[in-house]
Amino acid sequence: MTDNSATIQDELKKYESFDEMGLKDDLIRGVYSYGFENPSKIQQLAIVPMSKHTDILAQSQSGTGKTGAFTIGSLSVVDTSIKAPQVLVLCPTRELSQQTERVAKALGSYMGLKVLSATGGNQLRNDISTLKAGAQFIVGTPGRIFDLIRRGDLSVEHIKYVILDEADQMLEDLFAEQIKAILDNKFPSTTRLALFSATMPQNVIEIAEHYLSNPARMLLPPDEVTLDGIKQYYVELEREDWKLPVLLDLYQQIAVNQALIYVNKRQKAEWLAKQLSAQGFTLEYIHGEMEVGERKKRMDDFRSGTVRVLISTDLLARGIDVQQVSLVVNYELPVQRENYVHRIGRSGRYGKKGVAVNLVYGDERNTLKEIERHYSTTISELPEDLASLSVSN
Repeated sequence: MTDNSATIQDELKKYESFDEMGLKDDLIRGVYSYGFENPSKIQQLAIVPMSKHTDILAQSQSGTGKTGAFTIGSLSVVDTSIKAPQVLVLCPTRELSQQTERVAKALGSYMGLKVLSATGGNQLRNDISTLKAGAQFIVGTPGRIFDLIRRGDLSVEHIKYVILDEADQMLEDLFAEQIKAILDNKFPSTTRLALFSATMPQNVIEIAEHYLSNPARMLLPPDEVTLDGIKQYYVELEREDWKLPVLLDLYQQIAVNQALIYVNKRQKAEWLAKQLSAQGFTLEYIHGEMEVGERKKRMDDFRSGTVRVLISTDLLARGIDVQQVSLVVNYELPVQRENYVHRIGRSGRYGKKGVAVNLVYGDERNTLKEIERHYSTTISELPEDLASLSVSN
């Protein structure tokens, strides 16, 4: 699909402050009251093209403000006198949907914006009631959104932007058919599409361009998808069962505010939680098979600081904003190398420093080398002087 799309290197203008973006006063007030001072790189590039009703294809690493970028950009075209859905955000998990809901409510607080997070864990009648009450910014998971559209409860008549968050996962994985079914609805000819993600493999770009019309591109090439601000280390082990003692040793030697520990499967998460609990750790674990209510409670406990250690499968690796996380441990390296940046992007968000430690055994050595090549990054051997890591905030 040929187009005249801009790239980060040429036509797109960077806006160094929110004030020069020409945003509505009530939106600007929400931006500043939320705590944003200066726009991040992706916000400098994406917000104004969205305010001009442009299709967007944007890649920027985790923790760089993508949610703020597409929320501010889409709110700039919302007409709050119209009590109907105008922005539709699709994302892969309930947690990510709820986070986006919180951001949208805060940023739109002076606009009188009505927001709905529609996911499978909600009572359907509550979602329908919020829509009838005039919700204008809708965020949710593909299954529930498709169901609401199919039933006629979610009208697309006034939709100005459809946004895919974590577009790589949405277009490649089990969501692809649902996304296609949603996009095949009769949206107005003026509806624009925006795709945001931390990684954007070429095959996903090709799928995306099937739907996009003349998009503004903000694709950071691999060597620019940096992991700046995150110190990355590895510990190479001769035996897999040495991982637990090494993890315990890490905790004895360094002060950590909060930490995320990643594994690949539910069984490993449960096993590791049991082992660490026996050592006196205050922790929780979550995985995709867990009941939504229980998962939410555990996330809230971690977010509030009641729990200092959270063990997770890759479910959490997409966009969950836990500000105090200073250490991420990959107890197992991710099966998909793209998830590496999603995982460790949880530490050091918005320029905060963080540390990532990878425990490596067997074939994981090759995976680690692939990750280094893919992200043009260096992962160093963990120093013996662990006190020098300074992971506490």
